[in-house]
Amino acid sequence: MLRRSLLTSAIAASLLTTFSLPAFATQVYETDLVIIGGGLSGLAAAQSAVDQGAKPIVLEKEAALGGGGNFPEGSLGVGTRYQKEHNINTTVDQVLTAALQYHHYRADPHVLRVLIEESGKTIDWVMDKGVKCCGIRTMYPKDESLMTWHLFKGGAAGIIQRFAKEVRAKGGTILTETPAKKLIVENGKVVGVEAVDGEGEKVIVKAKKVIIATGGFESNKEMLAKYVNDSSALGMFEPVWYRGPVTDGKNGDGRTGDGIQMAQLVGAGVKGMHTIAGNAPYLADLPPINQFMGADELKQGRCALAQPWLWVDQHGKRFFNESRGAVFVDVYNAMTSAGGVMYNIIDQQKYDQLVNKGALLPFNAIVLAGVPLKALPKTFEIGQQRGWAFKADTIDDLAAQIGVPASNLKETMNKVNEYAKAGKDPEFGRLPEHLATFNMEKGPYYALKGIRAFFLTLGGVTVNPKFQALNPQGDVIDNLYVVGQDIGGLYDSSYDLRCEGSASSFAMTSGRLAADNALADVKAGK
Repeated sequence: MLRRSLLTSAIAASLLTTFSLPAFATQVYETDLVIIGGGLSGLAAAQSAVDQGAKPIVLEKEAALGGGGNFPEGSLGVGTRYQKEHNINTTVDQVLTAALQYHHYRADPHVLRVLIEESGKTIDWVMDKGVKCCGIRTMYPKDESLMTWHLFKGGAAGIIQRFAKEVRAKGGTILTETPAKKLIVENGKVVGVEAVDGEGEKVIVKAKKVIIATGGFESNKEMLAKYVNDSSALGMFEPVWYRGPVTDGKNGDGRTGDGIQMAQLVGAGVKGMHTIAGNAPYLADLPPINQFMGADELKQGRCALAQPWLWVDQHGKRFFNESRGAVFVDVYNAMTSAGGVMYNIIDQQKYDQLVNKGALLPFNAIVLAGVPLKALPKTFEIGQQRGWAFKADTIDDLAAQIGVPASNLKETMNKVNEYAKAGKDPEFGRLPEHLATFNMEKGPYYALKGIRAFFLTLGGVTVNPKFQALNPQGDVIDNLYVVGQDIGGLYDSSYDLRCEGSASSFAMTSGRLAADNALADVKAGK
């Protein structure tokens, strides 16, 4: 049931008889289910609710829907129809074991199992709504991959649009530019939400159940400084940059931890607040999101940055197996250990190879391997102007430009030449097909500077397998559910790329199941 009323102050009304002042109004709604946040998890919850005949209310802080949920290319699914049709037999136990091992078993196995078990149903669900799967991709060699990352035609942005359209068509209410301010609690139970609309008027939503889906705290500098130490640890040459959407000309959006903080104020516990979804390397160019979805010279520059010929740290020494340059979480972790910055060294032969034949390693599904990087000359043109691309006639000059000891850089390049001639890398195990010699006598030489970025925070509110919020003692906070990136306890120290596409999958699946569980309790009178 949905009911709306408008309460106007009698005092304000009387003032209107003599002064032309606006009335101070409060909009009041009543509903079974209110959802705070109109991103991927929140709209998945709303979609599941309207599928069951409910009429949820969604409160979205921003003018546009989707938030970070507009950017995933695909999602994890296990046991999907698509996998069965293509003889991919990955099991829930395989994926769960891989996740728990990756996180050193410092993750909630019960919640993870539910999310993984239900992930296939989620993929089938969105495909039943007309979303097209255009294949399964992986960042890993096929013998290492779990083959779970289902790519969507149009990406997750297309899912956002479909959900929003159908929610509205089936009687749901979506209020944009209406940020939630606090949870309403009566007799120890959450019974609604207080918000403010775009005109500054108070909005009260009385609800039997509340779902928090505000997307984490990526754009809250104070919370990042408090909880995430990857950026500010001693020895870091560069901080972690936020690869988020641009809102009102700024690098950032509405994901400022509102839902987590509201939940904490009513007694919720939190876990894993230090954990972020690191992604590296990225060019040191603002905003980093333009390398993900901007001009070709930036996307191709990001692809060139990760090619597997020679990466050095601030000291001019190798620190990583460059053959794994497409595994962005591994790169992020290795760069964190190496001081947070890297330089990819390229000679003329390798530069020409990239321009004419394409990359050896892909950049996600954005720039594929073997596609000529025709925009690379422009990449270097703008990069030299902005301070992250370098070109020199000699190795000594290149070393001076990037600020590393020339003797170290030469020694490193000579070692790589020896490894290439021998066909074996005894330091880091780079693949033989990625070992190539450098011309040590004749330039020009090129370098691209790489920094670390992150695209999600991964810590949040502690929940049970029904996605009910818990206090620090493990007790349920009545009527409150938490989904998507506001959930804590699913990751240890970094994003789990072994389970490719997990963040967006967990967002949709937790939203779908939280709505199911909440409405089941409503029907049962709980």
